[in-house]
Amino acid sequence: MIFDWGILADNIDILAQGAMNTALVLVLSLLIGSVIGGVVCAGNLQTNRALRLPARIYAHIFRTVPEMALIFWVYLAMPLVLGIRMSAFTSGTIAISLVAGAFLGEIFRAGIVALPKGQNEAAQALGLGLIARWYKVLLPQALKLVLPTIVNFVTELMKMTSLLAAISVGELAYQANVLGGQTFKYNEFFTSVAIAYFCMIFPVTLLARRLERKRDARA
Repeated sequence: MIFDWGILADNIDILAQGAMNTALVLVLSLLIGSVIGGVVCAGNLQTNRALRLPARIYAHIFRTVPEMALIFWVYLAMPLVLGIRMSAFTSGTIAISLVAGAFLGEIFRAGIVALPKGQNEAAQALGLGLIARWYKVLLPQALKLVLPTIVNFVTELMKMTSLLAAISVGELAYQANVLGGQTFKYNEFFTSVAIAYFCMIFPVTLLARRLERKRDARA
């Protein structure tokens, strides 16, 4: 079997668009997930059960429900429940963001717990409110501790975006599947997708290891 490089060159623009969509979903999911994660983290660490319980339930649900099932639920069921119309891209981004929020919330919580207790007390002494304490004092310091873990999670999130092909989001895996169906060159297109994901994820993995070494050296 001869590997047809020409078919990849002829469709490089479509594959590039798919890669851009993958990157866009990743960035949006990280941004939205970080906001959700901050709220979940804050709720998890509250002594008030009414605040803590919803945050823990959220984290448990979205860390245990299979991502594929959640993607289909958001795409098919959520529009019916809310009575609104959403594109596949919007639905997919929401689903990935919900998962990201649950995991990032736990990562942030681990960083907060690792901080000296005096940090929160000092912020309170300065007269800072709850939100100001979290976003101006506690989270920035916690992020330094858990940054390697966050970078590692980014690689998992990047691979998770390929699941959105199931609802026809035009990301990299979906474009490869469409082009493979049109040309019957599945081997070429999915090999290129695997190489593309490796090229995107491997440098991030190296960065995570480097950050871990720096963190351990400071410790």
